[in-house]
Amino acid sequence: MKKAERFRNEWKYLVNYAELALLRQRLAVLLQPDKHSIDGGYSIRSLYFDDYWNTAYNEKDAGVLTRRKWRIRIYNASDSVIHLERKKKYGSYIFKESASLTREQTDRILDGDYAFLLAHPDQLCREFYVECTSRALSPRVIVDYEREAWVQDEGTVRITFDTDVRAGILHTDLFDSSLPTLSALPPGKAVLEVKFTEFLPQAVREALPPSSAEFTAVSKFVLCCDKTRYLHGFESYFETEGERYQ
Repeated sequence: MKKAERFRNEWKYLVNYAELALLRQRLAVLLQPDKHSIDGGYSIRSLYFDDYWNTAYNEKDAGVLTRRKWRIRIYNASDSVIHLERKKKYGSYIFKESASLTREQTDRILDGDYAFLLAHPDQLCREFYVECTSRALSPRVIVDYEREAWVQDEGTVRITFDTDVRAGILHTDLFDSSLPTLSALPPGKAVLEVKFTEFLPQAVREALPPSSAEFTAVSKFVLCCDKTRYLHGFESYFETEGERYQ
């Protein structure tokens, strides 16, 4: 039986590196580093999928209340852990589902071979097959960044700093370690994400950026789609970059 969906709060901020350094000092006495961190963090590469009509991009850009995105994610440029993920969004609430893939399975997906997913034991993979075949999902953009993560059991709090956000260009080979990339954030900026389920402890809430920090709904997916808009030809990709930060 499929588990009931449990949505979490997700807040996002654009912060500068000085604010990030101050926040790191504050959080160090309140939270613990994520157990997967190596020398303070880890690298993430996500390959996002979208359909022929650019639905995921356009719904996010238009602020549609309920939406979803599909992606395949790896860590530290390794194929030892590969996750197929579906992220559902309802306003400022999120729900993420994940299924493990092997390198061979991932390569088949990248080659456009989805048929094997229909017999996959994980329901999420079977639903991905339906999406790929009925909506013509295909790889759209690679998003690279460095992540520093802090966690707290109370409230299942997770706070992440995402720096050096980059869009992969030329192709969407998830395992290409030499993939050229373009920076997707304004100089000196990083993305701060705050996730929690039951509640956000007051001490953590007070440690967050002051009101001068930029609370934002802009996603790394949208920013990197904009950077690679020349690859697609859909009119919705041709907004000016400056509009993203107004």
